[in-house]
Amino acid sequence: MDQAVLARVPEVFARRVGPALGLADEADVVARACHAMATRFHGGGRLIVFGNGEAATDAQHISVEFVHPVIVGKRALPSFSLTSDVATITGVAATAGLEEVFAHQLRRLAAPRDIALGISPDGGCVNVLRGLETAHRLGLLTLALTGGDDGGPIGRSPAVDHVLIARSADPRVVKEVHVTTYHILWELVHVFFEQPGVLDPRVIP
Repeated sequence: MDQAVLARVPEVFARRVGPALGLADEADVVARACHAMATRFHGGGRLIVFGNGEAATDAQHISVEFVHPVIVGKRALPSFSLTSDVATITGVAATAGLEEVFAHQLRRLAAPRDIALGISPDGGCVNVLRGLETAHRLGLLTLALTGGDDGGPIGRSPAVDHVLIARSADPRVVKEVHVTTYHILWELVHVFFEQPGVLDPRVIP
């Protein structure tokens, strides 16, 4: 194998170590977010997910994993993505602007007991921030998956209850950490459901 390529291999791996360890260091932050999500699901809430570009496919990925668990025996939980309906997205964008595509849908579709999860790799997506701000005003639990040093404007917004940051400027690494993070979200939400006494004894079927 070419020596120049081999010389780059350690750097490629090293670039991922810090962000991965950063996620592990924030286990308590992730656990609190999962407990809050489980509480909302337990009360009949739904998970509403949204993002742009590649994050739009992440939103759909998250939604289907909650609705249709790949692990046999895990309960299905209600979730949908705001990025799935091209007609709605383009219709809202054409009349109200791209910045309103998520906020507009949330105002019509969301209920106060729901959960809003916005994904923005650099923390600067204006329509994701608008969506989270709208969700907060409506009473939803709000979570954000972001990147960079501090999560950008979304990470600093008081409208976001739980911010989970992939601390990297490399969009590929942010994507990788986000995938790991939302798989952990899914798993820990189910852990909370499966532990007797952790949630209110009134169980939502």
